[in-house]
Amino acid sequence: MRTYADLHIHSRFARACSPQLTPENIDLWCRIKGLGLVATGDFTHPKWFAELSQKLEPKGNGLYRLKPEFRQQHPRFTPVAQHEVSFIFGTEVACIYKHAGSVRRVHHCIFAPSLEAAGKISAELVRRGKNIASDGRPILGLTSKALLELILEVDKACVLIPAHIWTPWFAIFGSKSGYDSIQECFEELTPHIFAVETGLSSDPPMNWRVSALDSVALVSHSDAHSLPNLGREADVFEGELSYQSVMQALREGNPKSVARGGQRSATKLTGTVEFFPDEGRYHYDGHRACKVCLHPSEAKKKNNLCPVCGRELTIGVLSRVEDLADRAMGVKPAGVLAYTGLLELDKLLAEAQGVKGRTAKAVDNLYWYLVSFGGGELPLLLNSSLESLATVASERICEAFSRLRAQQVELTPGYDGEYGSVRLFKPEEQVGRLQISLF
Repeated sequence: MRTYADLHIHSRFARACSPQLTPENIDLWCRIKGLGLVATGDFTHPKWFAELSQKLEPKGNGLYRLKPEFRQQHPRFTPVAQHEVSFIFGTEVACIYKHAGSVRRVHHCIFAPSLEAAGKISAELVRRGKNIASDGRPILGLTSKALLELILEVDKACVLIPAHIWTPWFAIFGSKSGYDSIQECFEELTPHIFAVETGLSSDPPMNWRVSALDSVALVSHSDAHSLPNLGREADVFEGELSYQSVMQALREGNPKSVARGGQRSATKLTGTVEFFPDEGRYHYDGHRACKVCLHPSEAKKKNNLCPVCGRELTIGVLSRVEDLADRAMGVKPAGVLAYTGLLELDKLLAEAQGVKGRTAKAVDNLYWYLVSFGGGELPLLLNSSLESLATVASERICEAFSRLRAQQVELTPGYDGEYGSVRLFKPEEQVGRLQISLF
């Protein structure tokens, strides 16, 4: 059984997040997106934890589901069958502290095998004087190593995964306040780190350049702050799921283990679904205020200073990867897993129809028709046959699907907090009026 999993999301109690992020809506939108497994997000926040306790029930083996009385239907999402969404308890926290003479700002995803274990983690943070009520993603005055020690003392089945590892401002390898290795951050506890989240601005081939990452699984999640962004990145699992089987699959999903036939468990991590890294907000170096976007080689020629105002550029993910890389771009180590770049369905439909904006009425109408037809957005984009799609969509939309699956895209890189863009059609192929979308 194939499952798409998004293990890093947020609730309405996290800063800059949609008020629509409720358990009911997350469950519904996971079905719309085609996600079978999702992290709860923000379980350290007292109000969110209370709501999760009220609305989720144990499914067994460390998985939870929304209670039937809270389950919602969308009037425009009408697939032949709808699957049940499983939840695991997960959250993101911010560790800000001084270590080895530098201020570190590092975000981590932590996972607990049960509601009870999640509650104990929060209780221990409160006992140590940490304010977990101010934000769904709390800022902790703990070192990364101390946080890992804490969750393992609560329950040895708890897991820590460094979040969006290359992001400049808040990541283990971030250019502004990170480290140069996992070992430098976690010291003797490094063996407990068996997976890292690559983030929106990098993809597996970029991470393959750093041989030290061959010992960890590369995972991808949405970090969604709103419902439509759920599943924009996801892990792909094959087999029956439980909390333990998912974590074991991650333990075994690194290139070194895969290359020597180490994926022995029945549940396997088989790959990831990726944001095109160029579209991520920190792919290139740049200065947003001056609209300056530079490839790392060009930024270095300018001493990493903005050519307009002379201020320091924000050094992006590609540059940071090149700093730590010991392999050339294009080298594919043995044992790496499959991945595919993804463009969300509403963006694809907007471009194919010549519409500006993802929320146009023509996009909205067709979106709901097609996600119902495909049984969810991810299954539609990744698995539906072009022959079946041609029975319900225009030739141009089918061509957009074909190009996306072949990764034939035009990319404009993001920088310094600005998203980049992905285009499936060249400028001369753009249409000036709406296409007929359905037969």
